[in-house]
Amino acid sequence: MTMQILSIGLVTLGTMGIIDLIAATTNAFNGALLARRPDHYRNFTVMGIIIMAYFGGIGGGVLRDVLVSKVPSPLVNPWYLILCFAAAALALLIEYNATAKFKDGLFQFMTAFSLPWYAIVGAQTAVDAKLGYVAAIIIGVIGTTGGRYLIDVTCNVIPKQFVRGEFFVLTAAMTAGLYLVLHFSLGWDQTLATAGAFLFGFGFRLTAQALGWEEWEPWEPAGVKTSEKTREKLGEGLHAEFERDK
Repeated sequence: MTMQILSIGLVTLGTMGIIDLIAATTNAFNGALLARRPDHYRNFTVMGIIIMAYFGGIGGGVLRDVLVSKVPSPLVNPWYLILCFAAAALALLIEYNATAKFKDGLFQFMTAFSLPWYAIVGAQTAVDAKLGYVAAIIIGVIGTTGGRYLIDVTCNVIPKQFVRGEFFVLTAAMTAGLYLVLHFSLGWDQTLATAGAFLFGFGFRLTAQALGWEEWEPWEPAGVKTSEKTREKLGEGLHAEFERDK
């Protein structure tokens, strides 16, 4: 088994494979943190947290691969399972030792970091499967948001795709679209196109989190009055943590 893992190696994955592995690992980390947040926590066992991490890490990628009739990457390469498990363990360690405000700030930052990677890989995967550019953007969005959907449904929470947030779905769609334009329309090298799309998606998501930008919501139906939980902007939790330690 050890020789099998070593023989696969990370260098054999190629550019998109490495990016996909980065996305899976960071999303597994996010999934474990998410499952411990008060609005998602349901007395999960340690194994339950690990499963949630796998939902977040490889759930979207598996949905993406199935949609393009491809054997899911985690079933082909064991590094996905190994690194997602390590990410879940790290998240639990941080969750045990950090304060709530620090964890919230870290979670927001890491979700912004991981989001563009999956969007880019999803778009390229769809193109490789001979699908059109519109389909590629859709696959990019599904690959990016699918893991979060699985976690939210399991935790009996309304999936994030359907409620106000800091442009979760739009960021994925714009990142996938920009990658396609840079790489296929403008002829940029794949590495440069990936870097450009990632920087845009990461920067836009961070800006939305820092400034409190959210999706537009239509007017409420007559006779309905709802209230929403106030969300801290990116950096507020980290700032509060560092001020507390002074």
